[in-house]
Amino acid sequence: MSTDAVVPGANVGPINLRNIKPAGQVAASPRDETAEIARDLVRSGSLEMGADRPGDARAIADLLPAGTSVFVNHLPKHSLTDTLGGLVAAHDAGLEPVPHLAARRVKSRAEVAAYLKQATQRAAVEKLLLIGGDNAAASGPFDDALSLLASGVVAEAGVLEIAIAGYPEGHPRIDAERLMTALAAKIAEARKQGLGVRVITQFSFAPARIVEYCAALQRRFPDIPVYVGVPGPTSPTSLLRFASICGVGASLRAMSGQGMGAVKLLTHTDPGEQLAMIAGHLRSNPRTNIVGLHLFSFGGVAKTAAWMNGVIRR
Repeated sequence: MSTDAVVPGANVGPINLRNIKPAGQVAASPRDETAEIARDLVRSGSLEMGADRPGDARAIADLLPAGTSVFVNHLPKHSLTDTLGGLVAAHDAGLEPVPHLAARRVKSRAEVAAYLKQATQRAAVEKLLLIGGDNAAASGPFDDALSLLASGVVAEAGVLEIAIAGYPEGHPRIDAERLMTALAAKIAEARKQGLGVRVITQFSFAPARIVEYCAALQRRFPDIPVYVGVPGPTSPTSLLRFASICGVGASLRAMSGQGMGAVKLLTHTDPGEQLAMIAGHLRSNPRTNIVGLHLFSFGGVAKTAAWMNGVIRR
């Protein structure tokens, strides 16, 4: 698909599609090109694993390319150290472990430093996802992801790159202008410290909304790689529950207004439908900073990895 090499977990630049064919070779059809782009997006993508399910790492490794990025979540019910087992298991399985770090759930700078020291030494962690966290009040000195980043503790631990969240549907408690300002501030701070940056978007039930958001990121931050968040295969009930937790409301309300119930909802949120639309967008826009998918597994990581494997092998 691309003349730029795309390596799972790498901080790659924009995809560059060039329809240059060797002499005598028949150009691929638009459908074939879109399918190849879709395979590359999944092959270069990442997925999430529960901190309390380290055994899932082996199942992922059996299905996906070596070095695939596996994000180990940091939920309110888990302490930071609870995630170390999952990180080590992912590393030992030949995957790239990427911890979540929720700033408002951190009790102290010393806690973060000690955790990252273990994560880098025991699991060779080089990247992490830095988020604010949904706690109403901070448990320690960090009110948001930017304040934790600005403390310097991440770079001091030897981490090379951070992932930060993007919100195609906005945030239930933060207006769009503040979100973009905060994103720009985190990118600037990371660059000042010599850290690489990627954006991972929240999922949405409206692929067109994701495409619009990624186009806006491309205009403002053309050199920042973007991984499009997509819900993995799951039941309608689970999907609706996680959508409520994650604040994905705008497109869900729009679908509800059209009379789409939970059963129909699944057909409109199948990963393949969103993948096809994103791949079509890339085919029509050769210069883009979308470089992969990020699959939210919602506890069904083996099923999500199997779906990714099916796309890659198809």
